[in-house]
This record gives sequence, C-alpha cells and structure tokens, in this order.
Amino acid sequence: MDTADLLQLSQWLSPAFPVSSYAYSHGLEAEIVEGRVRDGAGLAQWVAAVLSVGAGRNDAILMLAARRGEEDLAVLSDLALALAGSRERVAETTAQGRALAETLAALGIGDGVARPYPVVLGSAVRGLALDDATVCALYLQSFAASLVSAAVRFVPLGQAQGQLVLAQLHATIADVADDACAAGLAGIGTGVFGADLAAMAHETLEVRIFRT
Repeated sequence: MDTADLLQLSQWLSPAFPVSSYAYSHGLEAEIVEGRVRDGAGLAQWVAAVLSVGAGRNDAILMLAARRGEEDLAVLSDLALALAGSRERVAETTAQGRALAETLAALGIGDGVARPYPVVLGSAVRGLALDDATVCALYLQSFAASLVSAAVRFVPLGQAQGQLVLAQLHATIADVADDACAAGLAGIGTGVFGADLAAMAHETLEVRIFRT
C-alpha cells in the first residue's frame, strides 16, 4: 500500500473536498421530520441498512467496477442513474459526480466528464496503489460520515454521540466493503425501500435544510 496514494484518496473523500457532501442527507431529513430517526440508536440502524442493502453497497460495487474496468463508463453511468430511486437521488449522484470530476480535472486527474459520483471516483482511483477493500472501506466510511453529520446537525445529536455512531458502524463498513469486492455487478441490488420512499417524500417537504 502506497502512503502517498492513501493520502490522496483521503483528500478526495474528505468533507473539505468541494463536492458539497454536507448539503445532502440522502432522504434522512425526511426520516427525522417524521420522527423515525430521533436518536443515535435509530441513526445507526438507518445508516447501517443503507450501507448494507442500499446505495452504500450499490455505489461501492459501481465504484469498483469502474476501477477494474469491468464495463464502459457510459454503461456504468446509466446503471448508476437507473439504480437511483428518486429524482433527488439522481440529482445527488450527478451533482456530486460533476463536482468531483471538475475538481479532479483541475488537479490534472481524469477527463473532467460529469458522471455519477461512484463512477467518477472509481475511474480516478484506478492508478492508486491501494487494494480494493481499502478503497471501498474508505469510500463507505466517507458516505456514512456524511449521513451522520447531517443527523448531528438536524436531530440534533451531540458531536460525541455522532462519532460514537460512526465508530459503531466500522464493522458494518468493513463487512460491506468485503462483500462489494466479491459481489461484482452481477450482485448489485437494493432492499431499503423505506429509504427510497424517504428520498421521494423529501421532495415535497415544505421546509428543507438539505438538498436531498
């Protein structure tokens, strides 16, 4: 494992990298409004489900497929959009993907073409001397941390409680990373219909803090 490459990936997945991850809740805001997520335990359960059988796992598989060159990037992009179960989820992955592609291009990395976020990231990490499991785990932790941060601000939860939730998710993150590495595109699929419905419900909230 190359330390310089590990630092580079950590930079790309950092909240400071300008993809505006702080502005998206992945439908979690609607769950909080409806009172279905109201404490750390509920948050941990919700995020774990999204990681294990929702967009977390699917996007990890897509990212790895792009990294491995298993399919043309245009085909993977179409699949990523087809798997986004609501208008806001499409907006989330395309907007963040566009921002990631543009910023990486400014750093001399990639072609700058706007694609769904996991496809852009997977293409960018092709040249990094890191194993798939490490790349996948760091990506999933970044995804989970973004959701936890949204809950810390809106439930609200204390910062320490938010970090405790994220720490409790480490085992899930490692398991999903291993699963995604082995699954391949043939194993892609989702089972968190409640999260998809929450993302749809978010579109009609009268007052919203987050874009999704």
